[in-house]
Amino acid sequence: MKAVVTVVGHDAKGIIAKVSAKCAERGGNIVEISQSVLKEYFAMIMVIEINDLNIPFSSLVEELDALGKDNGLDIRAMHEDIFNSMHRI
Repeated sequence: MKAVVTVVGHDAKGIIAKVSAKCAERGGNIVEISQSVLKEYFAMIMVIEINDLNIPFSSLVEELDALGKDNGLDIRAMHEDIFNSMHRI
């Protein structure tokens, strides 16, 4: 199973490191990542495998949200099934 993680906010050093470290700490594995910096704004989308999480997915969602709030970022994680359902024609 996979999840889509999005990160948006003002650019700063270490954003990718902080988000990827939190995912790895909880057993997630990044399979794809795309990031852009537009002037002073940072945007990233990651696809992570969540099969080996050591906490419930809902807890990872909460931890990423808290990480975002602590760093002035909007971090959201969505299970791939919900993401796919939202974007199906």
